[in-house]
Amino acid sequence: MRLEKANPSHLAEIVAVVNAGATSVRKDREFESWEDYQPAFEALCAAPEVDIYVALNSDDEVIGTYQIHYLRGLTFKGRPRVELESVHVRFDQRGKGIGRLLMDHAEGLARQADACMIQLTSNREREGSHHFYQRLGFDQSHFGYKKMLT
Repeated sequence: MRLEKANPSHLAEIVAVVNAGATSVRKDREFESWEDYQPAFEALCAAPEVDIYVALNSDDEVIGTYQIHYLRGLTFKGRPRVELESVHVRFDQRGKGIGRLLMDHAEGLARQADACMIQLTSNREREGSHHFYQRLGFDQSHFGYKKMLT
């Protein structure tokens, strides 16, 4: 297994992994065709503050993915914070340490960037994920709010 930055050849598999784990709020809001995600993928890959990573098995199949966003602010003397988004492991690969590998990789990148923290949100429906993040040292320190616009 290896980790690398995502490239266009990974997009169809990334979309499949991410959408397979869709919670109730996303189930009816996602597209059926991976090609519909191409403009967003290209924009994210071009953005200097965002990277998308994939975990690949020995057959070069995407078995996990995450997005890392470097955010600037005034707090913590302007040190960046890292926000993780769309952390997913392919269903048939869960429990094999892939999620831990993804999170360790993200933490290493955050430390290299001198980030003051890593933050993420997790849907309330994902109780297993909540326990996973807590085992990795994440605290549930804030309430999160979202307002869906369409």
